[in-house]
Amino acid sequence: MSDTQPDDTFEDTSFVPHLDARQRAMLAEMGVRVWAPRAEAAVAGPAAEPAPVSAPVSAPAAVVPEPVAARAVPPVTTSRAPVAVAPSPAPVPAAAPAAVPVERLRPAGVAAMDWPALQAAVSGCEACGLCKTRRNTVFGVGDIGADWMIVGEAPGENEDLQGEPFVGAAGQLLDNMLRAVGRSRAGEGAKGAYIANVLKCRPPANRNPQPQEVAQCEPYLARQVALVKPKIIVAMGRFAVQSLLRTDEPIGRLRGRVHRYEGVPVIVTYHPAYLLRTPADKAKAWEDLCLAMETAGQ
Repeated sequence: MSDTQPDDTFEDTSFVPHLDARQRAMLAEMGVRVWAPRAEAAVAGPAAEPAPVSAPVSAPAAVVPEPVAARAVPPVTTSRAPVAVAPSPAPVPAAAPAAVPVERLRPAGVAAMDWPALQAAVSGCEACGLCKTRRNTVFGVGDIGADWMIVGEAPGENEDLQGEPFVGAAGQLLDNMLRAVGRSRAGEGAKGAYIANVLKCRPPANRNPQPQEVAQCEPYLARQVALVKPKIIVAMGRFAVQSLLRTDEPIGRLRGRVHRYEGVPVIVTYHPAYLLRTPADKAKAWEDLCLAMETAGQ
């Protein structure tokens, strides 16, 4: 229908044939309006309707000329169409966050941080999935000016609860080992030690650290070493040794020798938790501590 034409009548009647009531009803079901002369409408009534015809009626489309059908179809409301097709900002794909390198989540400038900034960076770090399961980050403990530095692997359950490395039974054994060489985590200078782990968050169920987790935490440990400036580093456990020395060699093959990390001598020994399970190797650990004392004295 033309936009300027009323929707209930047509000015041009030449296109409308005389239709019976049945044909009009069928067209109405199709949504086609048919104009009827007023005189015809006035005389139309119940008696004017013809008797039902048993013969099939031909399709209305064949009877009604095409122009009438085209003009008689009610106009389709289009006021809502712009809402349905209105342009909207392109959605961000769901997989986009996974494509962002996790390194971007670690604070920038770790290599230049001082102690307060470094500790704050570790506390708020979300560079790997361990941030989702930790209770506390485990930064480090001891004298930041000590000439001995102890590097362990990863926090356990007790460390995660207390936020301090080497607590529980393994921590007690480490304290005994330090006392045997005249040091403690509470001591200072020549009588103290600084203790830190490679990982600052506990892996779930104390599982082994994963390579990407170690890679994310290593810059924090490197900065701790740079700030402490120890004379000797005692690496305890396989993952501490592998992280510092960049090697896959087992501890048994690395013991008894002096290695280097950023110019600092490194002595390799067993983790206290391992020594609790294998007491026979405590004698080897004592030999490693003696080598550390000898190396640091030089």
